[in-house]
Parts: sequence; C-alpha cells; structure tokens
Amino acid sequence: MESFDYIVVGAGSGGAVVARRLVEAGKSVLLLEAGPSDRVPFVHIPGAFVKVIGTKRTWAYATEPEPGAQGRVMHVPQGRMLGGSSSVNAMIYIRGDAQDYDDWVKAGVSGWGYADVLPYFRKAESNQRLADAYHGTDGPLRVSDPSYRHPLAYAFLRAAQQTGLQLTQDFNGARQEGVGFFQTTTFDGRRGSTAVCYLDPVRRNPRLTIRTGAHVERLILKADEVCGVVCCMGNGQRKSFTARHEVVLSAGALASPKILMLSGIGAEADLAPHGIAVAHHLSGVGQGFQDHVAASVYGRLREPVGVYGADKGLRAVRHMLQYLLTRTGLLTSNVIECGGFVDTGGAGRPDVQLHVVPTMLGDVGRPAPAGHGISLNPCCLRPTSRGSMTLRSADPRDLPVLRANNLTTREDVETVMRGVSLCRRILKAPALAAMVREELAPGPAGDTAEGLEAHARHFAKTVYHPSCTARMGTDALAVTDPELRVRGLKRLRIADASVMPKLVSGNTNAPCVMIGERCAAFLLG
Repeated sequence: MESFDYIVVGAGSGGAVVARRLVEAGKSVLLLEAGPSDRVPFVHIPGAFVKVIGTKRTWAYATEPEPGAQGRVMHVPQGRMLGGSSSVNAMIYIRGDAQDYDDWVKAGVSGWGYADVLPYFRKAESNQRLADAYHGTDGPLRVSDPSYRHPLAYAFLRAAQQTGLQLTQDFNGARQEGVGFFQTTTFDGRRGSTAVCYLDPVRRNPRLTIRTGAHVERLILKADEVCGVVCCMGNGQRKSFTARHEVVLSAGALASPKILMLSGIGAEADLAPHGIAVAHHLSGVGQGFQDHVAASVYGRLREPVGVYGADKGLRAVRHMLQYLLTRTGLLTSNVIECGGFVDTGGAGRPDVQLHVVPTMLGDVGRPAPAGHGISLNPCCLRPTSRGSMTLRSADPRDLPVLRANNLTTREDVETVMRGVSLCRRILKAPALAAMVREELAPGPAGDTAEGLEAHARHFAKTVYHPSCTARMGTDALAVTDPELRVRGLKRLRIADASVMPKLVSGNTNAPCVMIGERCAAFLLG
C-alpha cells in the first residue's frame, strides 16, 4: 500500500482547499477524485458551463418522486472532475447571511459564528474590486465583476428598483438585502474553480499526488480508527492507500455520507438491508438533507434580445471567435449575472433569493418555452423541509436514494409563492414591461392563491445546493463535532456541504471553500 500523511477524498470546493493548505505546510497529500481532469475548454469558458452538465464530468443525482412537487423527480447534478462543482457551477460568489452562522452557534455548533468564519472567507478571497473588513485581496480564490453584462440584466435591476427594492454593490458585506450584479469566481474571462485557484499552483509539488478516476469505495477501519481508503481505479484495479495522520472526506453532500455507509458507519436500519455490518453506529448519517428550490416566472420578449439560440449556428461561431480572440463578449458571462435578496415575509432578513436568466430556463426532462424570453427565479433561502438519503445497494457504483422532501412544509411553499408574486410585479414594472410582451407563466392563473401554489409546485426545481447530510453538532443526530471530526472515530474528518447544520442563505460554493479552509486550520492547529 502507498502511504501518505493525509488522504483527501474529493477534489472539489472543500477538498482542493484542504489539499493545497496541507501541501503548503509541508505534508504529503493524496488527493483522490472519482471524475476526470478539468482540462477541457467548456469547463473554463464561463458562458459554456451548461455544456458540461449531463456529461461524464457531472454526477446525475436525482430525487425520488417528490410529494411536494406533484410527484416529479428533481435533478441535482454535481461536479465530477477536478474542482468538483466549482468547475461546473454558475460561479456566483455568495457567502450567505451573517445570521446563518450565528444560528449555527445557537444550534450547538460552537466556534462557527459569523465573527469566527469571516476571517476564513477573507483568507480565501482575492477580490478584484472590494478591499475592506469583509473582503480579502490576496487569497487564492479569484472573485471579480464580470466585464459582460446583458441588457436584460440592467432592465431587471431598473425594474426591481421601480418596485421599491434597493440597489446593492456588495451582497457579502454589511447588508445582504437588495438587488444587484453578482460577483463571480472568474478572472480574465475564465472560470476560477478551486482546481485552477487552489490546485494549479501546487500541482507540480512532489508532496501532492493527484489521482483522477479514483472511485473511493470504502474507508479502512481498525477498531475506532480510520487508517485509509479502498479505491476502484480507472482501469478497474482495486487499490488501497493508507494515511499516517488523517483522512478527509470532501466528496459532497451525497457522496460523503454514501462512503460512510458503505464503510459500515451509520444506522443499522440503513445498512442491514444491503448486507453491510455496522462498524460504527451514527444514526444521523444521511439525515437532514436540505436544498434550495425555485420556481421560474417566464416572460416572452418583444424583440429577440435574449440568449436563445446563442449556442447554435453562426451565432455560436461568432461568440466563440470573439472569446478566443479578445476574451470579451457573451461567453465571459456566467449567464446568471444579477439577482437579489428580498425579505418577502417581514422577518427582518431576506427569505428569497432571485436568480435572473436572460432566456427561458428549463429543467432536465422539462424543456423551457421556446423563443426569446427572460426567467426570474425566486428560491426559498432557508427551507424548513428536511429529507434524507441512503444507499440504493451495496454496490459503490450505484447512486444513492434521495428523498429530498422539498416543499413539504407550508412555510416553504408560501415563501416560494411570495417570491413568484414579487417576480410578477418586477416583470410588470416599466423597465421590463417595455421589453416583455407577455407573462407566459404563471400568467392569469397566478392571480389566485390556488393558481400560484400550483405554479410553484409544477415549476419547482432544485438550485443544486445539496447539504446537511452529515451535519456538525453535539446532539444525537450530529455526525461531526465542531472541528469536523466524525464523532466516535479517530483520524476522520468531513469538509463539504454535508456538515452544514442548516443550509446557508445563498449559493454554497463560497461557504464550502470556507469550510475547507477551516478544516485545514483544524488539521494543522
């Protein structure tokens, strides 16, 4: 067996960070990634990321039929390559609301308040524009204002202000609420994934060994210690690796608990049906799943100014040539350029996030309306619905069974409904009304509460932010302690979205980078 100081499973938003920091500290690290390299052009061209989703570079996770969404299956693709989901996401840099982290402390997770995590956000960040108490300028993660901004984005911001919403220049500063352009993890017209920002500078370091196509099947346990991992390599060969110090699981909110269960770590009720003996009982593994869910409001445009058809024919050739020759134009855009955070329920903090897309946004298995349009997508920021995931079989190649239970609480449904109503008002404001010929959905049906709820349930889709399946805490269902150590086991930590006690109020990439930074600090401290 090959032996290393540390083994990191998963080269995504958390794992790449942990690996980089350990290597910088002089440790030998084996970084295992089930997917391939990130060395394909569409990964690094911001506006082309939709071309990667559904390929071998993403996991095709999907829920069981959702009772809160008219029995439909929801799709939750996740990154499967170096950089993980940071190599396939929409690159939006959002940390969440400061109170999210203070609420974690109130839930029993000491040391994770906003004052505790802010230094790690700043340590990770190299911000192109902002330099203050909230932002760093010399970290690995590149954060910038994309140079291209679509005319529909400007129209949305004017329309939102016409409805009374305030404009903000920084969603990650003193105040999250408002509408504005998102900052993104991009630089010089390219995607700034953790593979690029964290791994590239140390890829030639002899202390770092990266193995792609390495599907971790289980952990190696000796009594209450984790000593290493067993992998199926790309050539079908099964190999074992040992860690002299610790193993870090950063495979994501669906794969990390799956690896725990395949290793006999979990509840007997989840393991016994698949013939897996319990090596260490932890009843919270796979429990508490949360995700953000949105429901689109569609407007058909008067003129063909959306991005419909921009990836086809001569238009696609023109955009690609402009990008390759000048690093400007539509392909430098992350497509979801603007949005906002709005308090629709009067709670004193935003409960809805808006993502604005200059085209009709569909979903897997549900094509969007044809033609030029705009999609306003309100999502429930702090869902109260909780789901679970478990094994489909004892075969490590099988995807897990995900019972997400999205929109199964009245509170979540009503939050999405309020978000849809807000988007309809923005769509009718003068700045957008001048460009939008008609509201396609919900249309007149949205004028009644029944029609609004039916729209929310019919068009509900995940925002691809799975979390909370191996959460931190001190109660009986907690899987890790506040220093990310798996409870009751030695030499095993988790550093990804699964450890969140509650889903943060916003996109999850930046929080996962922060979790990776904190995990590395715990390991080295």
